[in-house]
Amino acid sequence: MSSDFEGYEQDFAVLTAEITSKIARVPRLPPDEKKQMVANVEKQLEEAKELLEQMDLEVREIPPQSRGMYSNRMRSYKQEMGKLEKDFKRSRIAYSDEVRNELLGDDGNSSENQRAHLLDNTERLERSSRRLEAGYQIAVETEQIGQEMLENLSHDREKIQRARERLRETDANLGKSSRVLTGMLRRWESLDFSLYP
Repeated sequence: MSSDFEGYEQDFAVLTAEITSKIARVPRLPPDEKKQMVANVEKQLEEAKELLEQMDLEVREIPPQSRGMYSNRMRSYKQEMGKLEKDFKRSRIAYSDEVRNELLGDDGNSSENQRAHLLDNTERLERSSRRLEAGYQIAVETEQIGQEMLENLSHDREKIQRARERLRETDANLGKSSRVLTGMLRRWESLDFSLYP
């Protein structure tokens, strides 16, 4: 199993290195070559995703006690994949701006400003998304804590009710005992001890 995983790892390393090189070349290529390069990178990114899926399946078959090391490597590869997709998105935005400029005759400064604006908006949306996810996680954890507190309070309430019932029973038993003792004491007091020598 580990040999299959390592084979996928090697393929992934070679493929991501090629993708990184091609993404860096996109801004410097003539328009026709850029279009072809963008299509090529899209295809290779899909191949990289498929490799990650295969690696993920291999990791799931590893016994839990030996899975930790492979899981850490998978997290690293997924982070690398996310970075590649982000870099490619930026190169595509730059490529789209250039195509639009060629069609509409816009100047370079306008393109740079719009590209910077788009990148800024993208990063802002990503930050907002992370904050929303963090807020949702806090809400879920708070709900869980609240549920646990309600369950604990319910258990405590049951304990208190049982204790009250035992106190009532004890009080009732004490009342009966007191009446019995009082009756015995009265009978004792009513006896005429003068009759006994």
